[in-house]
Amino acid sequence: MKFKFYEYEKCSTCIKARKWLDAKRVSYERVAIREHPPTCPELMQLLASHDGNLKKLFNTSGADYRDPATKKLLPNLSVEETLDLLSKRGNLVKRPVLIGKNLSLQGFKPDLWQKALG
Repeated sequence: MKFKFYEYEKCSTCIKARKWLDAKRVSYERVAIREHPPTCPELMQLLASHDGNLKKLFNTSGADYRDPATKKLLPNLSVEETLDLLSKRGNLVKRPVLIGKNLSLQGFKPDLWQKALG
């Protein structure tokens, strides 16, 4: 099975995850998260993997998230509006993201990724 691997090329965590995937011979397609953020259905899949916790989808350490205008906007958005925002602003999405049929991983934790990928 081939996965989509959403990354920011200069992100050290993304680089570690990519090297780990290569060492495990996992087949994936690299996707630049800033230019091509995950789609709303992919984000919905991620949200389900986080038991509906929207905050876990966000790159909370990023400047875009800390922007006062974004901080003011977020509490007033519905789930659908939040996913729409994330699908248009890849900098807001926590990375890396590995997604495929019945699998969605976000952030890189080798133990969790190994368990999920078998």
